[in-house]
Amino acid sequence: MVFWRVPLDAQDIQVTKGLVHIIDDSCKGCGYCIEFCPKDILQFSDAYNSKGYHPPVVVKPDECVNCHYCEIICPEFAIYSVEIPPATV
Repeated sequence: MVFWRVPLDAQDIQVTKGLVHIIDDSCKGCGYCIEFCPKDILQFSDAYNSKGYHPPVVVKPDECVNCHYCEIICPEFAIYSVEIPPATV
């Protein structure tokens, strides 16, 4: 992320990572999750689900910040994300 100034606590902020799960058969292919994802990690799949729609597919899994916008905007509750615990070194 590009800031116009660097926050004083930038080194202390830890950005969470997320893992997106898509329930293909519940999706109606509206594309809200794709449109409103701030990191553009989703796109329409070439495959069809059982309803005949193209569900989304994750194309950049490492860039998910677990913001939950996709699950908030989904009218069918067909997508959700879970936080990936930070790796301990």
